[in-house]
Amino acid sequence: MKVPDRVRKFANVVLCLVAVAGIGWSGREIWQVWDGRRQIDEACAGLVPAGRVLALSPAGGTITHRQGEEGVIELDSLSSGQDCEIFSTEAGEKFGTDTGERWFFTGAVGALPADSPVVVDDPLEFLIDPFGRRTYPQQPLGNGIVGVLTRSGVVVQLPCAEGKMDGRPVGAALWARAELTETSRFGEDGQLTAHDRDILAETAVLTANNLAERLGCADRLPDPSRDIPALTEGPIPADRANGTCAWYRKAGFPRRENFADQVLESRVDDELWDESCGLILSDGLANGLYIAEADRHDTLTEPQNPGQWFVSLHTYRGEDAKNVHLKDPDFADTPAPATPGKAGRSSEEPIWWASSVCAGAPQIHTMTMAYGYDKLMAPEYEKVFRAYVTDVTGRRGCTDVKFPAPGTFRAD
Repeated sequence: MKVPDRVRKFANVVLCLVAVAGIGWSGREIWQVWDGRRQIDEACAGLVPAGRVLALSPAGGTITHRQGEEGVIELDSLSSGQDCEIFSTEAGEKFGTDTGERWFFTGAVGALPADSPVVVDDPLEFLIDPFGRRTYPQQPLGNGIVGVLTRSGVVVQLPCAEGKMDGRPVGAALWARAELTETSRFGEDGQLTAHDRDILAETAVLTANNLAERLGCADRLPDPSRDIPALTEGPIPADRANGTCAWYRKAGFPRRENFADQVLESRVDDELWDESCGLILSDGLANGLYIAEADRHDTLTEPQNPGQWFVSLHTYRGEDAKNVHLKDPDFADTPAPATPGKAGRSSEEPIWWASSVCAGAPQIHTMTMAYGYDKLMAPEYEKVFRAYVTDVTGRRGCTDVKFPAPGTFRAD
């Protein structure tokens, strides 16, 4: 059947319009991707892989970066850390912001030793969510990488004793962080999606390697594993501990009267700069203990929140171990350092520290007891702290272990 010329001409016009529109739309998409890469490279000093950031789930639409002295990486003060902050209109749409965009990604880099000290947990710390929401302890990244996965991102470290910037040594090691600023809208069940976990791990590793190349470091991190597992919820019953708190179960402490009956733990990784074990009293145990002891202790405060009575244990290694403080020196009249090669107790707080040497590097081991619980159980936890330090130093082949004196475990 012959198509009339008028119909044929109309069809050709429509096809041309569709083609032109398609070219225009494609051109706009190409420009958006190009400009997004430019924005990320500009903000992050070319260190953060722009293509990986653009693959994150909230990265659609128009990409911009924070303008100002903060939120842009400038490689002039790595010991204090530098970060870049990236925005997208798709993230803004998910949040319904008035500006039409939302800060969704942070990339950060730095060098060790850092200017700021490592401050141990405070006796008023919340190890678990005080409102009963889900708590996800961070986990080692694995695959031969010194790094951790958190609820919002990934942090990695890379040795770099020979690295230099402007002819000056940068320190002993580098670190890099890649994270989403919100998991409530961008994640699942309060943590990252599988898609974003893998991309953030790759982003952090590539960022660290790019910085290492820029500074002349010899080492590089291997590629992270694919399908990185989600974080596991805690706390769990202490008699099921099988990671960084397994020693507590094996020693039989959960069966002892008034000892913590829950743990907040992660998988063991002896290379991590901070390995922790949290011992938590369940609401029933904490409240029962308070009721039983309140009459004998006039100043004892009733626990009001989940996990308010706890014991927090940490082991810091390497550069971090050289700069551990028992309280924040910015808010203290007299800084209270935990000195390698020594051991002791804070003069003001229920915080103890021990020290050791592992593979030639210093290690600091700390224990913080929550206010209230320390008044009832501090003397009993000397054996707990000793068991913890003995387990860690045994696993790591440490020597020169120093413990606080038994008389320091007192109920002030």
